Amino acid sequence: MAGRFYKGRELELLIPASSLEVLKVAVMYGADAVYIGGEAFGLRAKAKNFSLEDMKEGIEFAHERGVKVFVTANILAHNYDLEGARQYFRELKEIKPDALIISDPGMFTIAKEEVPEIEIHISTQANNTNYMTYNFWWKQGAKRVVSARELSLNEIKQIRNNIPEEMEIESFMHGAMCISYSGRCLLSSFMAGRDANRGACTHPCRWKYAVVEESRPGEYMPVYENERGTYIFNSKDLCMIEHIPEMLDAGIDSFKIEGRMKTALYVATVARTYRLAIDEFLKDPELYRERIPFYKSEISKCTYRQYTTGFFFGKPDENTQIYDSNTYCKEYTYLGIVDDVNEQGLYHIEQRNKFSVGETIEVMKPNGENIEVVVKRIVDERGKDMESAPHPKQQLYIDLGIELEQFDILRRKED
Repeated sequence: MAGRFYKGRELELLIPASSLEVLKVAVMYGADAVYIGGEAFGLRAKAKNFSLEDMKEGIEFAHERGVKVFVTANILAHNYDLEGARQYFRELKEIKPDALIISDPGMFTIAKEEVPEIEIHISTQANNTNYMTYNFWWKQGAKRVVSARELSLNEIKQIRNNIPEEMEIESFMHGAMCISYSGRCLLSSFMAGRDANRGACTHPCRWKYAVVEESRPGEYMPVYENERGTYIFNSKDLCMIEHIPEMLDAGIDSFKIEGRMKTALYVATVARTYRLAIDEFLKDPELYRERIPFYKSEISKCTYRQYTTGFFFGKPDENTQIYDSNTYCKEYTYLGIVDDVNEQGLYHIEQRNKFSVGETIEVMKPNGENIEVVVKRIVDERGKDMESAPHPKQQLYIDLGIELEQFDILRRKED
């Protein structure tokens, strides 16, 4: 992909991927780089994650299209992790990712010993809140540091002014916010015995809570916001789609999207919208400003929890929390991704949610088009016509009355 530059700095849109399929979608829908997790040593144990074979295929697919791939190895390691990590890095050496994302100094040291040719990026988990921390990691050999979520844009700008020009700053610009400092959370470990710092977070910050007075054990008093109770730790999602100029002026090199457990529809929607917004700002800032309502409309077509600007413009207040629900807003349902076409001119998909013949759905294309179509025909893998496709993961062939392309995404607008 052609590089994008702002005031001499090359910009990067960094997109998450939970699987090989989603990696390919991220690449096709506008990523400059994709970050993924292997089957160990990353902080998303419940994500599908990548086998080494899938990782190899994904890296080759991305590199053929000029897109980089970063691999997360950002757990806080224990003694018994270290030899396995050493072997893991040796295996990664053969498939050549562009960078490793690491937070633990021990893991960093092993990576430097085993794969010195691979860039190391310091994870947000390392609590990177000041320019001395950035300079420390630079002197150790890190190429890039991911800013802590708790920083304002003014603080990030101060960091940029006090670190080497060639050092890179990566900052989250969209996605879920963690209730704990830089994602360093013990709540999941305490409540469910699953350690968030080792990839097994159960997201107890989204659960519903009540208050118990010390001298009245067993008397649970709901903290009411309304009749449903309150979700007192439940943050809104970060969204900086209308603040790209401010992020660029802060000196950020890589705009990072959170969501390594999200669907292909989510990844495609967010990647395509931010790609368009960044490119249009670089082409014509006035056009970008005029199009902000359109970007906000598009970005809301994936699942989200209501939006906030996080810490970027100051400390969050009560308006950045959601007290009455832990559910997502959902405007569209993901139906599947177009694969190849058979001899009868029918297109193969693996179905993700139910849809029916005669139903109106939407085709989402990497180039920005959204095309409304009517489902003409659904055929199962044995060649039998079906009125509807009720079972997830069915292998289907479909006719939508138009020509489709590989990686087109099918979705349905919900009432």
